[in-house]
Amino acid sequence: MTSVEVSTGSRDDDSEPGGYAAARLRLLNEKGRSGPPRRTALAELTDDWLATLFAAAAQEAGVSGASLVAVGGYGRGELSPRSDLDLLLLHDGRADAGALSLLADRLWYPVWDLGLALDHSVRTAAEARRTAGEDLKVQLGLLDARHVAGDLALASALRTTVLADWRNTAPKRLPELDELCRERAHRQGELQYLLEGDLKEARGGLRDATALRAVAASWLADAPREGLAEARRRLLDVRDALHLCTGRATDRLALQEQDAVAAELDLLDADVMLRQVSESARVISYAGDVTWREVGRVLRARSARPRLRRLFGGGHTVAPARTPLAEGVVEQDGEVVLALTARPEKDPVLPLRAAAAAARCGLPISLHAVRRLAAAAGPLPTPWPAEARDQLVTLLGAGESTVAVWEALEAEGLVTRLLPDWERVRSRPQRNAVHTWTVDRHLVETAVRASRLTRRVHRPDLLLVAALLHDIGKGWPGDHSVAGETIARDMAARIGFPAADVDVVATLVRRHLLLIETATRRDLDDPVTVRSVADAVGSTGTLELLHALTEADALATGPAAWSSWRGALVADLVKRVAAVLAGEPADPEPAAVTAEQERLAVEAHRTGGPVLALRARADGSPEEEPLGARLLVAVPDRPSVLPVTAGVLALHRLTVRTAELRAVELPDPVGGPVLLLEWRVAAEYGSLPQDSRLRADLVRALDGSLDIEARLAEREAAYPRRRGGQAPPPRVTVAPSASRHATVIEVRAQDVPGLLHRIGHALETAGVRVRSAHVSTLGSNAVDAFYVTDGAGVPLAPAEAAKVAGELESALGDASGPS
Repeated sequence: MTSVEVSTGSRDDDSEPGGYAAARLRLLNEKGRSGPPRRTALAELTDDWLATLFAAAAQEAGVSGASLVAVGGYGRGELSPRSDLDLLLLHDGRADAGALSLLADRLWYPVWDLGLALDHSVRTAAEARRTAGEDLKVQLGLLDARHVAGDLALASALRTTVLADWRNTAPKRLPELDELCRERAHRQGELQYLLEGDLKEARGGLRDATALRAVAASWLADAPREGLAEARRRLLDVRDALHLCTGRATDRLALQEQDAVAAELDLLDADVMLRQVSESARVISYAGDVTWREVGRVLRARSARPRLRRLFGGGHTVAPARTPLAEGVVEQDGEVVLALTARPEKDPVLPLRAAAAAARCGLPISLHAVRRLAAAAGPLPTPWPAEARDQLVTLLGAGESTVAVWEALEAEGLVTRLLPDWERVRSRPQRNAVHTWTVDRHLVETAVRASRLTRRVHRPDLLLVAALLHDIGKGWPGDHSVAGETIARDMAARIGFPAADVDVVATLVRRHLLLIETATRRDLDDPVTVRSVADAVGSTGTLELLHALTEADALATGPAAWSSWRGALVADLVKRVAAVLAGEPADPEPAAVTAEQERLAVEAHRTGGPVLALRARADGSPEEEPLGARLLVAVPDRPSVLPVTAGVLALHRLTVRTAELRAVELPDPVGGPVLLLEWRVAAEYGSLPQDSRLRADLVRALDGSLDIEARLAEREAAYPRRRGGQAPPPRVTVAPSASRHATVIEVRAQDVPGLLHRIGHALETAGVRVRSAHVSTLGSNAVDAFYVTDGAGVPLAPAEAAKVAGELESALGDASGPS
């Protein structure tokens, strides 16, 4: 634990700044006390110190009729180690400005001297009420106003009037508070799903819990209380630990701090801590959804009541309209509720029918309906009846509205009851910056994305169910695709699919990464690549579904996982595999040298040096995110062309996506071998460099006058790496039977500038030739594949391949450092 550093001064009396600081430090470093007891003790210690300061300062300034009031989190007695002190110096307006200024100085300066954050104001009760009426955040803080020192009656009167004002103006101010919560959620995201969420500001965080307290104080509505206090306590405990570990007033649970925070909380690991945060945020988020719907219902009823009295006279009531949606399911007042004739204990399909109806209509399920279904609905038979399966597919295919309905079912335990294997992925974090969501939300999000692709496939039902289950194996040890295949097979059979459909779902889950990994890491011109995918998929129908699932999965993962470049590579692979499955030969005709390539090759042979052509758009399309620039380089055959060219591209801040090398023998009368390198590159930022500058640096690098490694080292030194944890060590493996024409070596490493240059240099040192390179980057991780041969152009022997892989891994490991 990092001790909280507070200057202790030279005095030991707790009433003095030094004494308070020492006592505060002892409290925060006391191992036996944490959580609510420590927060309460810290608030009481601070109260005693401020009360002593106030008494002495009021006497010195000659001020009476004043009170020191704690507001906000301090007012609730919830002080975290680095919390602000929110204080209001309340006065009755009789003291002169000079005396009040002296009193304030004697209070604020000792707080500042200790380095504590302070949010302060000096107001009369009337000024405080007026400011609260103008600023909703001030009013929320005053709802937790608590007397610390001075005139108790003055502070009590303020609290009473502020509460009365809040209740009187709640019909107008609660919609404003609701909008603030929505805007904050849009800006900060959802804490229950985020890898690095803000414990305070994100949806389901501490500010939302405070907003629910304010709604309860209005007496218009109240939040579901089951688990709410415990969820709030857990988030406060995590924030306390975060403050202690970082020594800063931060609420963002950054990835590099999570292990230390988990250790401070005496938890097994960061995954356990993140799961607790997710569960707590889930409870608060769901309580907020239910509460704000109830607020809306109450406010609509209030606005309608005068009109109804005018229409029907006093004493008459009008029953709310109920619109049938499905058997046993109706809409009432903007929510899905159960029909009066519904019998959930005799209708086990009713939970799915209600959920499907709600998602299809874009409506929430009422809290009462979900709880009644959870309490009374019986279990579905195994296998499920056809109606239950159809309702699940309808629910999954409804699009964005599926998410809120699924959350409501999860909140009351209905999802786990329907799909018991869901429990292992529920709130499971994915500690990988590529992923936006927890595992369970990622699965639902993939189904949402897949719902937009159902017109592309012949079996939308299989696509949607496979989307929901594709990562279900992440709750089990080992390869999640392998474990997931077994689980998905069992779940699909339980859901009621026939055996042939179960096989398709299982194949989709087992192979859900096949297309994206093959397209970005393998040579698509190698017949072994296409044939292996065709053998794994088995049929054009499964290939069609797998293509859609691949896109939905990547889109639901995060922005780093999908682009038009990746999409084009996958589409090209699917086209080739479909041709093989249709009976066409897997061996493509060797690509002919184009006129441009021949022109560059002839020029390179004539000049004896490199020539190149850079095209800004590789595909000629007007897309916002093009496939990348196409760079053609021709150079007379010689060693080190790949690492040298990669180094020059790194110096010009070009990110390499693919690289392919090809030797061309020019015909007589020109004659002679020339290397053609085709690159797909993209600028890290800014515009592409000029062809002439690239060629000039390439000439200098090839003749040895440009020291690429020194230049890369200078650039790295000029931009120090951010503080963070140690990156995992690089891993180099040989992919067996991946090609008949070359040995495929895979490299997984931290993506840093010049990585491809270092890899190419190490491979040249090992005495092998690179035929092509396929570069893929996900977040900070590079996953690259190199097709290599020996000097004679044949694949390496297994022992030699293993030796090269080991040498490459060692070379990259020596060059790596903290990320």
